[in-house]
Amino acid sequence: MSVITVQSVKMVTANMLLSVFFLSGALAACPVKPDLFITAPEQMGALSGSCLQIPCNYRVKSEKKFSSTRTTFGVWIKSDNRFAEFPENVIFNSSKMINIYPMRLTGDLSDKNCTTLFSSLITNYTDTNYFRIDGSSYEATAVCDPLKIKVKDSAPRPRIEISGGVNDLKEKQSVTITCSAFTPCPHSPPKLTWTLQQDPHNIIEQDTDGTFTTKIQETITLSDTHDGLTISCSAGYPVNEGKDVKTAAAEKITLSVSYAPRNTSVSVSPSGLVLAGSWVNLTCSSRAKPPVSRFTWFKNSKDGAISVAEGDFYSILVTSVTDIKDYCCVAANDLGIQMSSWTNFEDHPEFGVGVNVTVKILGIVALYSTFIIFECWFRSRCCNKPEKEAEEADYVNRLIEIQAS
Repeated sequence: MSVITVQSVKMVTANMLLSVFFLSGALAACPVKPDLFITAPEQMGALSGSCLQIPCNYRVKSEKKFSSTRTTFGVWIKSDNRFAEFPENVIFNSSKMINIYPMRLTGDLSDKNCTTLFSSLITNYTDTNYFRIDGSSYEATAVCDPLKIKVKDSAPRPRIEISGGVNDLKEKQSVTITCSAFTPCPHSPPKLTWTLQQDPHNIIEQDTDGTFTTKIQETITLSDTHDGLTISCSAGYPVNEGKDVKTAAAEKITLSVSYAPRNTSVSVSPSGLVLAGSWVNLTCSSRAKPPVSRFTWFKNSKDGAISVAEGDFYSILVTSVTDIKDYCCVAANDLGIQMSSWTNFEDHPEFGVGVNVTVKILGIVALYSTFIIFECWFRSRCCNKPEKEAEEADYVNRLIEIQAS
């Protein structure tokens, strides 16, 4: 016997035992021994002005007494299951053209399908209901399988779910976000809208108990941009044959997404004039969730990048314009790291200007000093020349006078 066959046998056996267990429990809770059983939700919610589809299948206690080929009618009774004592409690009988409540049997009784459509509901229809088979060959009420119907004026709220839950969301993780709403009437389903899409495609799915749910879904890959994103969803239920709409909103969900460092950058201060011999402060900043746990500073050298410090703050003594070049910081948390761009003199012209001004000032001082010296020398030459020339003129005149005498 193969492994698959053995597992199949075990599953069938387990299902049989579970059926016996739950049936025994149900019978133990019921004071009588019924001849009819139905499979249907124990309770259903409905919206006034709309309809309710009741999924229903039945089985009889004695198949020998029951004949599906003979005429059989489906009956719904409210409040009390005693059909004979309270005939006025019959709200629907498929043998009648007109009934107290607007109900219609949509299932095939010959196939043991008792699915019923309950339309134009009002809050007064809130009650406990029992299903009954009434025919020429078999009559019984499913007294141990009551169906509680609660009709409300307010629409049921949809719900938002995230695959894997809302906790511990991380970037690069793919998740499916679903907004779903109970659909008591699949013939008139709600219209779902949310903040993720402009016109989402509504899907109607049947659940295991035969009821229906309307859903909209979107699968996204999380990133840091989704952190703090608030998702809201609303459902609009058509009522009164589509003339009106009743709306309900789901409880909003705000995403909390963890991500590696982003926008890592280096800022330099002071921002004003910096002269040679001054200190320049480098500050590293980064956006991360959880926050950055470690900052590391690197300097680019001829031997490659070398680590020079840790922390978000680093100071440099500036002696030339090249001192503030080729520094970067690396931010890290549990999810990853990110490196800033290398600092560059051209990225911070105020520092280059500061250091160059010092050189220019020294040059101007030297040039001005040279000019003063030259001017003094020139003036000294200029001022002494007339006196010498006057002496020479006197000497020449005296010689002329001697020769004339």
